[in-house]
Amino acid sequence: MPYGGGDPLVSGHHFRIIGIVHHFYTVARKVDLQQRTTMHHPFIDNILSSLSMPSLQLSVEEEAELLEPYTYIASCPGKGFRSQFIKAFNHWLRVPPAQLEAIVRVVELLHNASLLVDDIEDNSELRRGKPVAHKIYGVPQTINSANYAYFLAYQEVSKIPCMDQVAKPCILYVGLHRRNSYNSGPRFVQILNDEMLALHRGQGRDIFWRDHVQCPTEEEYIEMVKDKTGGLLRIAVRLMMECATIQTGINYVPLVNLLGIWFQIRDDYMNLQSNAYTEHKGFAEDLSEGKFSFPIIHGIRGKRDSKYIINTLRLRPKDPIFKRLAISFLNEVTHSFEYTLSVLDSLEAQAHAEVTRLGGNPKLEAILDKLTVKASGL
Repeated sequence: MPYGGGDPLVSGHHFRIIGIVHHFYTVARKVDLQQRTTMHHPFIDNILSSLSMPSLQLSVEEEAELLEPYTYIASCPGKGFRSQFIKAFNHWLRVPPAQLEAIVRVVELLHNASLLVDDIEDNSELRRGKPVAHKIYGVPQTINSANYAYFLAYQEVSKIPCMDQVAKPCILYVGLHRRNSYNSGPRFVQILNDEMLALHRGQGRDIFWRDHVQCPTEEEYIEMVKDKTGGLLRIAVRLMMECATIQTGINYVPLVNLLGIWFQIRDDYMNLQSNAYTEHKGFAEDLSEGKFSFPIIHGIRGKRDSKYIINTLRLRPKDPIFKRLAISFLNEVTHSFEYTLSVLDSLEAQAHAEVTRLGGNPKLEAILDKLTVKASGL
């Protein structure tokens, strides 16, 4: 019998059955819907009125849960370098205590939050001698906690008053018109925006080079460091310059940029040479992360006929033997550590000269002396 053929009586009966079933299904759905709509849901039935209200604030306990990864890393004592740095620059700027405390809080929020993200992006194992936060709390919660802390910093910076206790107004520029304002929030937020964008641009370039095994030039690396490492330092000093009660016409940003570059290259050197760094971050972690740090860039570009170092980075070695061999190569073949030390000496000398030119600063000079690599016994 051809496809689609059949007894018309049987076919008609079949369609009648389908029609009856469909009818009962439709009726049942209507009854079910009527029953559901007669159920009482006190909150849901009046939800529209509540949706016009502001979001409820978290309780202290709820916010503590959200911030656990942040609190964990903040509780691991660091060197306190940034707060020392801020106090040193305040020798020049004399920011009123209330504003200074707020700036310290903003920088600490941003710094610790950025460490949470950095450790994920670098797949680190240790931070300040303890397991990294995402190994304990997981990646999703750690990312959310870090992002929440970033926005807490924005909230904090928008509240910083721009005038001292004498109620000195700030100068704002709106279009081409100058006006006084006692609310510095928008300008402070703009500073934060500028530097957070720079920080993420720098971090993005660093990650791109690492993940594509693309060795930057020395100049490209220094430009990246200026964005990445200098970002948090510039946030602090630019906010302080806005709140300064003296030395209001001096631009300290070039010095901050110089210090940021010096600090990062010093950190690169210490990562591969310092026993203290091994205790806090693990042995030669820059090699395990495949990172193009300053000595490594010199080792690759200083001996172009050798692929040894770049091939080692591709492997991202965990075995200390492989890492020691790479360090020996950088030390004995390319003399990259000797070169890095000479660069550090030059940067430090320039920093001291600039501090002197700006009128001297005993607190900042003490920090520079303390961070001198030779003074560390290396």
